[in-house]
Amino acid sequence: MKDFFKLEENNTDISTEIIAGLTTFFTMAYVIFVNPSILSLNSGMSWHGVFAATILTSIFGTLTMALYANVPFALAPGMGSNVFFTFTLCKQMGFSWQESLVIVFICGLFIILVTVTKLRKMFVRAIPDFLKNSITGGVGIFIAYIGLKNASFLMFLSSAGKYTVLKNSDVISDSSVIPFLTVFNNLHALLGLIGLIFVSVLFVKRVKGAIFIGIIATTIIGIAMGIVDISKIRFFNLESIASIKDVTLAMFSGFSIRSLFSNFNKAIFTLTAVFSLFLSEIFGAIGTFISAGEISNIFNIDVENDRKFNKRLLSSKFEKALFSGGIASAASGLFGTSSVTAYVESVSGISVGGRTGLTGVTVALMFLLCLPFANFFSIVPLEATAPALIVVGVLMMSPIMKINWNDYEQAFPAFLTIIIMSFSFSISYGIAAGFVFYCIVKLVRGKMKEIHPILLVISLLFLFNFILTAFRGTNEFK
Repeated sequence: MKDFFKLEENNTDISTEIIAGLTTFFTMAYVIFVNPSILSLNSGMSWHGVFAATILTSIFGTLTMALYANVPFALAPGMGSNVFFTFTLCKQMGFSWQESLVIVFICGLFIILVTVTKLRKMFVRAIPDFLKNSITGGVGIFIAYIGLKNASFLMFLSSAGKYTVLKNSDVISDSSVIPFLTVFNNLHALLGLIGLIFVSVLFVKRVKGAIFIGIIATTIIGIAMGIVDISKIRFFNLESIASIKDVTLAMFSGFSIRSLFSNFNKAIFTLTAVFSLFLSEIFGAIGTFISAGEISNIFNIDVENDRKFNKRLLSSKFEKALFSGGIASAASGLFGTSSVTAYVESVSGISVGGRTGLTGVTVALMFLLCLPFANFFSIVPLEATAPALIVVGVLMMSPIMKINWNDYEQAFPAFLTIIIMSFSFSISYGIAAGFVFYCIVKLVRGKMKEIHPILLVISLLFLFNFILTAFRGTNEFK
C-alpha cells in the first residue's frame, strides 16, 4: 500500500490519509440525500434508484481518480450538475430524463476527448497567474459561504415576511430576499457556533485531524442538545439497492439516443445542451484542481519547487486526474444520475494532510458503507460539517494576496471571478466572468496581442453559451 500510493514520496502516512478521507466524506456526504431529492422531485426519476446510482457513481469516480491518478479528490454528482439536469435539460429544454442521461454520457465522452488530445492542458496554460489566484480565492469564499449557510448562521427574509434558513443548494423562489446574521438563540446556530469555535481552537493548536475531530465532537454535542435524533437509525436500506435497476442503463431504453438526433433541429438542440454542460464541467473541475493545487502542491511532486505554477499543472498526475474525471462523467449517464465532478469539499481532506489516492479509497469505502447503512451516517448534521468548510475557506485566501489590486487590468477580472463564483454558486460562471472581462479590459487598453488565443476562444464560447441560455430562458428553442 505504501509503495502503490507512494506515501513516503508524498510526505504522508496511512493514518493521515484515512483521517483525510473521513474528513472529506463527512463534508460532502449530504450529496447522498440531496442529489436523489433534486432529481426525483423535478425529473420524475426514482428516488431510491437515484440514491443507489449516486453512491455507485461516487464510488466508481472516486476510485478511478484514486487508483489511476493517485490524487486525494472525491467525485460525486455535482450540485450544479443536478440542477442543470433537472431544471435546464428536463424542464426548460424539454428532454426526458432518459434523454438527459444520454446528454450526460456524451458530455463525458467530450471531456475524455479533450483530455486525450491535451486541449485541456492548453486551457490551463492559457490562464494568467492572477486569474488562477482569483479562482482559488473565489472557491475559498464559495466554500466558506456554504459553511455559513449550513451552520445556520445566515437567515433570509423574503418579501412575504418569512424567515428562512438555507442549506447546501437550497434556494428561495422569492427574488426579494434579505440575508442577515441569525440571532444565536437557535439551537442549530448554537451548535454550528460551538463546532466552529471547537475546530478553530484545534486548528490553531495544530492538532492533527482537527477538522475530523471537530465533526465527530460536534455530532456528539448535537445528540446531547437533541438536534441529532438517533432513535430513527435503521441499519439496512435494501430497497434502494434493488431500485438501481430503475435508472441504471436507462439511457438505452426506448428510443432515447435515436430521438436526440431524429432531425437536424433536434440534433443542434442536443449539441447545444452538451456544449453548455461541457463548459460547466470542464472549468468547474479545472477550478477545483487549481485551488487545491495552490494550497497543497499536489501536482508538484516530481518537479522543482521554483517552477511556475502553470507549468506544475502540466504534470502527468494532473492530466490523469482530468482524464479520470472524464471517465467518471461518462459513467454517470450509464449509472443513471447527473454528471459527476471533483468535489470542492475534497479540499477539507487535503487541508488535514491528504495527498494521495488512499484518501479517495477511504472516501469510496465510506460511500460503499452508506449503501446499506445510509441512515446511520445521515445522523451527522450539517452544523457539524459546516465549520470544516469555513476553516478551509480561510486556508484558501492567501493566493489573492498575489494579485496586484492596484492594476485594474488584474483587479476587475479577478474581483468578478471571485464574487460571481461565490454568489452565483457556480465555479464555472465565475471563471467565465473573469475570462470575458479580462478580454474586454485588454481590448479597451489596446493589448489584444497579450490575450492567449485559446483564452480568447474560450471567452467567446462562454459568451455564446450565455446568449443561448438567454434564449432558452424565453423558450426560443422550443
